[in-house]
Amino acid sequence: MKALKRYGQNFLADKNILACIIRRANLTHDDVILEVGPGHGVLTRELLASGVRHVHCVEIDERMRPELEEIAGEFPGLSLHWADAVRYDYEPLSPFPNKAVANIPYNITTPLIWELMKFARHGLKYHLYMLQKEAAMRLVARPDTKERYPLGVTVEAMGHAEIVRRVSRECFRPVPDVESALCEIVCEKNCELACDSLWSELLHRGFAHRRKTLANNLKGFADVLDYGRLRAEDLTCGQWLEIYRAARAC
Repeated sequence: MKALKRYGQNFLADKNILACIIRRANLTHDDVILEVGPGHGVLTRELLASGVRHVHCVEIDERMRPELEEIAGEFPGLSLHWADAVRYDYEPLSPFPNKAVANIPYNITTPLIWELMKFARHGLKYHLYMLQKEAAMRLVARPDTKERYPLGVTVEAMGHAEIVRRVSRECFRPVPDVESALCEIVCEKNCELACDSLWSELLHRGFAHRRKTLANNLKGFADVLDYGRLRAEDLTCGQWLEIYRAARAC
């Protein structure tokens, strides 16, 4: 089946990488998994075969319905949800997922991860995603690097991210123009932060004009403490949290 560019589709076809994903996710019989963009269901089958309690799949491409419904007929612990993953309402899912494991469509990486991290407060605290390598590098970028961006700061404020392994483009069909990476995110603290509009606005305004200082980008917010002469990517996660707390106190 032809992959559609508008859906950012690249289908994972390497069994060794699939096995790596299953091992890294450390799946148990109590786990409820969310998979976004299952495509032909190659990873879906592996997740179900591992013996997890339940798998929720969110897929926008109706062409995948026959294959995924065939898998659902074999595994009663599979629920299929036909929707745009970025706009889907995840809150009513039952049982609610505690882990997200997915080969994410690359064109929705940032908005999707941001949206899913909002559900850390409901127990979705573990994420294992196949991402475009550059997107994975941004998630783990340290302060004072050009890759630093709002979602990466948020991930650090809520827990940590790690690139598990890089993945060759030859592991996908069709073969994409980019390299990929398997990236793990674990949320351990500040579980409400991704839902906080003030936190989001501070970061997005701070990074909006990367060459400008925070004193310029954050006009109208609380005093930026001693960081006004710095640029957004220069700040540590702790410094961003200081600015956030000062803004909340006003």
